[in-house]
Amino acid sequence: MGWLLLLIGISYLMGSFPTSIVTGKLLKGIDIREHGSGNAGATNVFRVLGWKAGLFVLLVDMLKGFIPAFWLYTIAVGRVNLPPIDLQIIAGLSAVFGHIWTIFAGFKGGKGVGTGAGVVIALAPFAVLVALIVFILTVAATRYVSLGSILASITVPLVVILQKTVGHQPVPVELIVFTLFIPALILYTHRSNIQRLLSGTENKIQFSR
Repeated sequence: MGWLLLLIGISYLMGSFPTSIVTGKLLKGIDIREHGSGNAGATNVFRVLGWKAGLFVLLVDMLKGFIPAFWLYTIAVGRVNLPPIDLQIIAGLSAVFGHIWTIFAGFKGGKGVGTGAGVVIALAPFAVLVALIVFILTVAATRYVSLGSILASITVPLVVILQKTVGHQPVPVELIVFTLFIPALILYTHRSNIQRLLSGTENKIQFSR
């Protein structure tokens, strides 16, 4: 149990690193939560500070999820009576929860898309590739990052399920359950965006900067 708690704690703290807040302070001396949409995520950094800063924040946020699920989980392998895939999922989810509810910013962080993507890259890279295509096409057509994120998150479990049922690949049941949980979490963190999408008041991303 001690090793499992250690894995959860380290993964949570890694996910909790407030990338967007630190980037805003270092680049412009601002609190990114007081500008744009007010969200501490890569999209708001893109909107307020430009695409270079936004891309940097996105990559770091993805690493916050990728490292625990791809490598950090190994500290508990053989020490905790759980299959490696379960430990990967636990580590990844801990990082995502840390990003959304960061201890370093009053438990108010980003919406989990970047860090969640990093976890899924470690566990189901092909599904992420398809989801990325869906995201790019959606944002290019609508300029709604939130809609692209939601549709991309829904794409992931669909691809994983098709890999198992149609492609007959050895996909663990735990991975299917995890990928089904991801869009539910993304829908929850984007509930205000969904309301604005339905009312036609959602902010559109600008590509000119």
